[in-house]
Amino acid sequence: MARYTGPRTKKARAFGEAIFGYSKAFEKRPYAPGQHGTSRKRKQKSDYALQLLEKQKAKYTYGVLERQFRNLFKSAARKSGVTGEILLKFLEARLDNTVYRLGIAPTRRAARQLVSHKHITLNGIITNIPSAQLSPGDVIAVRGKSQSKAIIQDAVGGSKAEVRKYGWLEWNPDKMQGKFMEYPEREAIPEKINEQLIVELYSK
Repeated sequence: MARYTGPRTKKARAFGEAIFGYSKAFEKRPYAPGQHGTSRKRKQKSDYALQLLEKQKAKYTYGVLERQFRNLFKSAARKSGVTGEILLKFLEARLDNTVYRLGIAPTRRAARQLVSHKHITLNGIITNIPSAQLSPGDVIAVRGKSQSKAIIQDAVGGSKAEVRKYGWLEWNPDKMQGKFMEYPEREAIPEKINEQLIVELYSK
């Protein structure tokens, strides 16, 4: 399956949550899509449907393909600890997600594009792999000649830029670089994902 490029608000409405960020359209119609709107009675979802929906929500939130997601789950399952929490930690440790969390890009999709177009360095080396997994101590920076790009300037220092602060990240605005300090604890990750449902789905 290719990465989703369709209408994002419609997809967010299907999950009942603005997973792609704030949207006026979602605020106006925060119910499931369909011509009957809120008047249509919907059947109660089965356990499998709920588990699948949660997995899909996590995939769309982080912009991960099915094979990538499954491989991350397998890696998480091999680690000692709570598999679902480790899975979310791995998702948070992706390079594109960290670029977004640092505030270098306004969305994960924009962050993925910045990485793909070689505007980001990892430990001083230009990296164009959005799915690259970070380790504690890794340094993420905006490439020197890319620091003046409008999208980056607007995200980092514009008047409308959202200040994002996360305890597992450090940000130096003067150097336009950040550091991945450690894997975040589950309670520090703001995404409303029930990771236990994903574990149950893959455990069938």
